Amino acid sequence: MLYFRSFISNIAIYSILAFGCVFNTLIGLFSQKANIKIWNYAFIPAVVWCMKRLAGIEVEIRGARYIDQGRVIYAGKHESALETYCLSNYIKKASFVLKKELTYIPIFGWAQAVYGMIPIDRSAGSAAMKNLLRCAQNRLDNGRPVIIFPEGTRRRPGQEPVYKPGVALLYQNLNVPVIPIATNTGLFWKKSSFLRYPGKVILEFMEPIQPGLKKQEFMTELQKRIEDKCRELNQETIRNYPYTAKMLCQPEGK
Repeated sequence: MLYFRSFISNIAIYSILAFGCVFNTLIGLFSQKANIKIWNYAFIPAVVWCMKRLAGIEVEIRGARYIDQGRVIYAGKHESALETYCLSNYIKKASFVLKKELTYIPIFGWAQAVYGMIPIDRSAGSAAMKNLLRCAQNRLDNGRPVIIFPEGTRRRPGQEPVYKPGVALLYQNLNVPVIPIATNTGLFWKKSSFLRYPGKVILEFMEPIQPGLKKQEFMTELQKRIEDKCRELNQETIRNYPYTAKMLCQPEGK
């Protein structure tokens, strides 16, 4: 049953995303505002519906009082593609920071460009950081929150964290709050896996970190909040769904 549900849900979800990318790329050539609205009020809810009805994955939002649709930065754990869909469903105009290589993918990459995502060329050094800062400022000035994954790539649940300086650059220069986000998505939607395990996905928004901290203070506080909460969510999930324990990355030596 798991394989069958995974197959059916993958077909449905990726068909919706493929059609959505084509449709919204065309729409985006004429109106980015219409592009954003159609994507986040039509295609993304359809994806979330398929996740629930076909894959058996429900989404619970915690800390909803901290969700801000305006001038803020969200910094979240990145464990799978699943949280990108879920975040788009609740933060309606957000612009994600993503690696530039993704924009080279035909159709999918074009859709990211016309939507207004922020591509980062990780080989460009300081020039990439300047572009990140400029683009993020532009999105905030246009009333769009920015979502960044501080580790820059997907990490397995429980894997040793590696936080990168991009989020600190935004925090120090843009003078807006940073809202940490913890999740347990990797326990249900494993990186590079075909299988979609049923259960309750949790996205937990936490109290904003206000401007004013020094770089290292900020990075320490951000990482502590996210990692501590992710550990809590992982343990809660394993208690409720014991089969997810195998998804948790074990420390070296165990």
